[in-house]
Amino acid sequence: MPHFFAGDELGAIKSISYSQGSDLKEWKPSTTVLVPGDSSGRSKAIQKLAVQSQDSNTLLSAVRTDGSASLYKIQNETELSLVHEWSEPRLKAGQRFIGVASAASGVYTCTSNGALRLTKPGENGAESSSAVATLPMRLCEWRLSQDASTFAYGGDEVELSLWDTEAAFSKDSAPTQSTPPESKKRKRGDQLLPGEIWRAKNLPNDHLNLRQPVHNTALTYLQPSATAAHQHLLVGTANGNVRRYDTRAARRPVADWKGVGKTGGISTVEKGFHEHEVFVADRGCTLAALDLRNGRTIYSYHGIAGAVTSIAPAHSFLASAAQDRFVRLHSTFSPPPQAGQQQEHKGEVLDKLYVKVTPTVVVWDGVVDGSASAAQADGEGEGENEDEVWDAMQVADSDSEDEGKKSRKKEKKSRVA
Repeated sequence: MPHFFAGDELGAIKSISYSQGSDLKEWKPSTTVLVPGDSSGRSKAIQKLAVQSQDSNTLLSAVRTDGSASLYKIQNETELSLVHEWSEPRLKAGQRFIGVASAASGVYTCTSNGALRLTKPGENGAESSSAVATLPMRLCEWRLSQDASTFAYGGDEVELSLWDTEAAFSKDSAPTQSTPPESKKRKRGDQLLPGEIWRAKNLPNDHLNLRQPVHNTALTYLQPSATAAHQHLLVGTANGNVRRYDTRAARRPVADWKGVGKTGGISTVEKGFHEHEVFVADRGCTLAALDLRNGRTIYSYHGIAGAVTSIAPAHSFLASAAQDRFVRLHSTFSPPPQAGQQQEHKGEVLDKLYVKVTPTVVVWDGVVDGSASAAQADGEGEGENEDEVWDAMQVADSDSEDEGKKSRKKEKKSRVA
């Protein structure tokens, strides 16, 4: 059954697991408070969560508004124990955590003012260690690749950038692109920083020949890559556009889909588990599934009354946390076989759980079980049953149709007479 972790504005962390009722369309949530909320207010608000599976245990990393971070070990979905705690002293007032990721090498955290940290908790009584790096300021989103070999970020007047993780923490790393002495007039924006692999280039000037502002608000990796320098990335912007980048093809986006976000720009983007599937939410009430082949919306979810702050795909399910104080469970369906075809099955809200404190983030625990395709199988089954009903109906013969026409003509003549 799908299982998620959710954090809220008072610092509480909850375990939410779903079970299917007697009715296949009914899903019942079960909630357990793992970490209680703090009475001091929003200073302990959970800003980001990250999950990593280790043997039979689950490691959950959490970062808070006051700069503190925690690593927990969770057993049997509800038994929690603290592994390590630390803080980020470089987090200044008005700044926030924009990313956290847990990997075999440790826990990565990044703030909006460019404070990147790798924390390695001690094992078997050993002391913990950490490494720090400095990135540009005014960041809005930071993501680590699946194999932790690279990370990417973007922000307000900060172009999408791809970095080598190991080189970023290396003090002896040299710039990957050096400037020849004779090219003193070379623009600084074209020079890569030490550890930086690739950086996007701004779009051409608009029809008035004015520079277009750069404001990347959300990003995600689209697929794993064996080569660090070759990545496919998806970015959401403050003006509601969604852009797809191929670092091997060009510095500018290979696709720029305008007007995807209807209100306030894009708040979050996440790659789905189906092919060509991605989920996008804006700062209004829009949560939709997009087809990566053409950027079109294949379906959107209705009944959401607040801005969606976080989404968590889980195979055939999707969890969302919104500012209307609901954590919702959604069904998902794969895009049509060919781009542009009509979407037969559309995702819907399976359950909505009201929480007293506004949720800020939700993550999937990563455990796959047999119920992952239950919702999709149910939706497809309804379509198949409807097809069976139509197939079982007898087709009217042409002779009977002709007789019916003749009888109707006779009735008309008799009425005229």
